[in-house]
Amino acid sequence: MTLEMWEKMKSNIQLEHTEYIPKELCSGILYVSQRFQVAAHLCACGCKSKVVTPLGDCEWEFTEKNGKPTLSPSIGNWQIPCRSHYWITNGEIIWSYSWTEEQVEKGRLKEKEIRESYFNSKIQKKSVFKRIFEWVTNRIKQFRT
Repeated sequence: MTLEMWEKMKSNIQLEHTEYIPKELCSGILYVSQRFQVAAHLCACGCKSKVVTPLGDCEWEFTEKNGKPTLSPSIGNWQIPCRSHYWITNGEIIWSYSWTEEQVEKGRLKEKEIRESYFNSKIQKKSVFKRIFEWVTNRIKQFRT
């Protein structure tokens, strides 16, 4: 595909900050709830499917520059019939190539590994903190008696 063809496939998406994601979404709007760490929009292909992206350390990253949203990584709608794949970058929809079933499965496994690694590191950190907290608490109790 030529650069000219890619340019023709671009479209814009507007940003709307909201506390709660509305039940009915409008095309061309990315709704972002910082409170609940989630973004939602209607699929960019026009099929009207609702696309929800959780935001967080091992999920999608949301950034905003001059009121224009960016989500990273790309949006791969592998569970809806259109199977569209695109990026939301600086308020633009930039279309990407379709993935094979093998690529989708590898992507899912990679996401699972990232999540497991992230949460395992959090559990380990908490357990060390918890041990230190318990040690300090016990020392305080000993001094009081």
